[in-house]
Amino acid sequence: MRYRVLGRTGIEVSAYCLGTMMFGAVGNPDHDDCARIIHTALDEGINFVDTADMYSAGESETIVGKALHGRRDDVVLATKVHFPMGEGPNRGGNSRRWIVRAVEESLRRLRTDWIDLYQVHRPDHTTDIEETLSALGDLVTQGKIRAFGCSTFPAEDLVEAHHLAERRGLQRFRTEQPPYSLLARGIEAHVLPVAQRLGMGVLTWSPLASGFLTGRHRKGRPIDLGSGRAALHPARFDPELPVTAAKLDAVEELVALADQVGCTLPELALAFPLAHPAVTSVIIGPRTQSQLQAALKGACLTLDDATLDRIDEIVPPGTDVYHPDGVWKPVSLTDPARRRHPAALRAAA
Repeated sequence: MRYRVLGRTGIEVSAYCLGTMMFGAVGNPDHDDCARIIHTALDEGINFVDTADMYSAGESETIVGKALHGRRDDVVLATKVHFPMGEGPNRGGNSRRWIVRAVEESLRRLRTDWIDLYQVHRPDHTTDIEETLSALGDLVTQGKIRAFGCSTFPAEDLVEAHHLAERRGLQRFRTEQPPYSLLARGIEAHVLPVAQRLGMGVLTWSPLASGFLTGRHRKGRPIDLGSGRAALHPARFDPELPVTAAKLDAVEELVALADQVGCTLPELALAFPLAHPAVTSVIIGPRTQSQLQAALKGACLTLDDATLDRIDEIVPPGTDVYHPDGVWKPVSLTDPARRRHPAALRAAA
């Protein structure tokens, strides 16, 4: 297993990070089996584990906490805050009020006194970023977290947060966690260059593009919408949609390329993000022991220039074959009122 320094934190992490989104009711409900997967990953040299409070409504954190008993000091542990945790207002978002409560609940579920990397799961444009950074900085001072970062932030939000931290003398985001794969390269245009300039570590998620880069879904074959990731988000796998057809077309070319390289499509997909100099670690999210073992087979694979050039021909740099984050969209797009003058003003104009 290769290791890299996480931004400018001085923390060394494995090039593969074990993501635990599929641990719990959403994926694998067998806590003992999930613990075995975690232990196998640690035994194979992975020292970086990523979870979130909202994964299976806290169950994933509970599983991770139990599995790390006796091995906590050997692990760089990351979790996240933002998405709603229960009914009612003020049980989500990036406010100080919620962050200071959420971190205590995460520490309890994880059975630990500290979190190595605490990440803001998505932007919250109803909260002043200064409030968020101030709250997170206080948690560092209190020793409850070692460093903090963000996830799926656009480049402009990274820049704003960085410059505000400088102006106000606040601690700043040390990492960014964006989606990145052979089929979703949009972050190459702005997010990754900005992260490099700001000295941020980058851990990328969804390297297998929600299962399209496993080789399980191929052009001309029926897609089972009742199992796996397709059951969670059937609209993303609808074969009638042009975007699905575009993904399957690209997959056929990538399968052929993997055959030429002498590896599997998943191995090619996992090696690709690590080829970018801005990327520190790629998150793998196995649901089963066999999926973990398949991912680990390609841990030492390095792609040469000819292979990377061919990938550029199939999916041009900086482009997305599909929108990689189906969970969150900015309020500027989802709220019509943010894009329109009131009717009275439109009529007057």
